[in-house]
Amino acid sequence: MNQSARLESFKPRPYWVRYGVHYLALFLGSIFTKTTIIGKRNLPKNGPYIIAANHFNVFDPPFVIYGVQKPISFLAASDTQFTFVEFCALWMYGFIPTNRTNLNPSTIKMSKKVLLKGDILGIFPEGDTENDELREPKAGVVYLSASSKAPIVPIGIYGLEKSLWSYLWKGIRPKITVKIGKPFGPYQLSKNKVEKEKELFDIGAEVMCRIAALLPSKTHGVFSGNPLVEKYKKENE
Repeated sequence: MNQSARLESFKPRPYWVRYGVHYLALFLGSIFTKTTIIGKRNLPKNGPYIIAANHFNVFDPPFVIYGVQKPISFLAASDTQFTFVEFCALWMYGFIPTNRTNLNPSTIKMSKKVLLKGDILGIFPEGDTENDELREPKAGVVYLSASSKAPIVPIGIYGLEKSLWSYLWKGIRPKITVKIGKPFGPYQLSKNKVEKEKELFDIGAEVMCRIAALLPSKTHGVFSGNPLVEKYKKENE
């Protein structure tokens, strides 16, 4: 069985396994990085809710775990190649497989099930790590929030400008900041197909602007200069 086929068979590990792994993330993060968490008070006390974070680096998920410190059911690409260590980490924590070129209905079903149970769903709206600037989002985060009546919590992760291994190889502890914004939504989507597509696009842009408000200006990418970014910065302050 090739790697893609094995990834498609993955699912989130039991709650207690992920709970244990988050302690491992705290331990390793404290040793190998200088990670600062800002805005943790913005996290809802109970689920369900959706974490929406930027995705500049393949190591972003562990830092989301480090910041939230609760078990999270992540959506992750199953149609990409990972190194052996990355694959082992995915196997250990588990995730909801997401084929970006041919979305399986089971992805949506599993995601809704997580939220129905009152748990936390983790999504990287951009869907890949091809850039170190924000890009247009996929529609999934808005759709799942609206259909499950779950609020969205934006998170900005920055400081890891290259592979974590390159820092460790040089004996450097990178300074990482995990900034958590105020929750928002959920929204109600129109039943009209044309209006619904526009709403998914507009609200998706709002999600990214809320993430941009938690990141340095140089990373804002296609959302640079958007007045909503400054508005949400003030809200978080």
